[in-house]
Amino acid sequence: MGGDKAPEETVKGVILAAQEFNASYILVGNRFEIERIARENNFDIRRMDIVHTETVITMEDDPLCVMRGKQDSSMAVGLKMLADGHGDAFVSTGNTGALFTGATLIVRKIKGVLRAGIGAIVPLQVPVLLLDTGANISVNEDNLEQFAVMGSAYMRKMYGLESPRVGLLNNGAEATKGTPLQQSAYQRLSACDSIRFVGNIEGSIAPFNTCDVLVTDGFTGNIFLKTVEGLGKMLISRLKGVFYSNTVAKVSALGVKKQLGAMKKDYDPAEYGGAPILGISRPVIKAHGSSDAKAFKNAIRQAINYADSGVVYDIAVAAKDYSDRRKAEQERKKQENNRENA
Repeated sequence: MGGDKAPEETVKGVILAAQEFNASYILVGNRFEIERIARENNFDIRRMDIVHTETVITMEDDPLCVMRGKQDSSMAVGLKMLADGHGDAFVSTGNTGALFTGATLIVRKIKGVLRAGIGAIVPLQVPVLLLDTGANISVNEDNLEQFAVMGSAYMRKMYGLESPRVGLLNNGAEATKGTPLQQSAYQRLSACDSIRFVGNIEGSIAPFNTCDVLVTDGFTGNIFLKTVEGLGKMLISRLKGVFYSNTVAKVSALGVKKQLGAMKKDYDPAEYGGAPILGISRPVIKAHGSSDAKAFKNAIRQAINYADSGVVYDIAVAAKDYSDRRKAEQERKKQENNRENA
């Protein structure tokens, strides 16, 4: 029920998904609103389960309200159902902070995961998983290294990449660039055997097939993602203006109409639907707060693929390997220090 265009567009998105995908749906929210929208769209919703609640988490609410104050909201109830096994995936356009908090504290993280992260596919020359895109405003080098490990597992499973390239978003290519955090993370990522680290990635080269996983903090990642999305919309709009500026241009547009359509689709965030919260023990998908029916339908598609793929298991294995390796490394350093002090 939360989101800029909910529940109108979210319910319409479920209707579109039901017509296209082989899945069953549980809608959590105001039954009367859901049934009204279904009637207005001539869709028989009787085959779907509706769990009624009238409480909604708004975009202005504190993230912790999902745990106290609004435990009967559509988001909190849906996450609790997922945690209890009454569903295979959860999709929401609601408050990002509340969804992340609820996913972490209600559904729970995978054992060994330090922090979960929101991983969005950025429509660049090749699809790039950007992690984190808003959940963790501040991070440390441990978090960035584990984001790289989880992101690599995700891209291997979901995109069939044998050895995903991992980049660190930074303001220069050299190892000495960035804040102490970026410099420390560079050293950690370079020494991590379970990933294929390709170095620092500047914003100017990120669009040009430089990496498959791009790790950063949630503040920087969110700005980068929204800048790319806004720039894509602006370029498509400018191209449209050029091709409709005069008769000659309109005739020329006919010759490249198919290619322009494909380009628009490639760079349309709605085609990717939503962003998985990686590191959570069950699939939770964060759809754009401004999602229309098409975008929400595609977020549902992504949730179905995420659940069917078993990638949560792959991430769990990767997280355990990372945790075991870090513990062994810390134990080795402890023993070395003991020998030096002896």
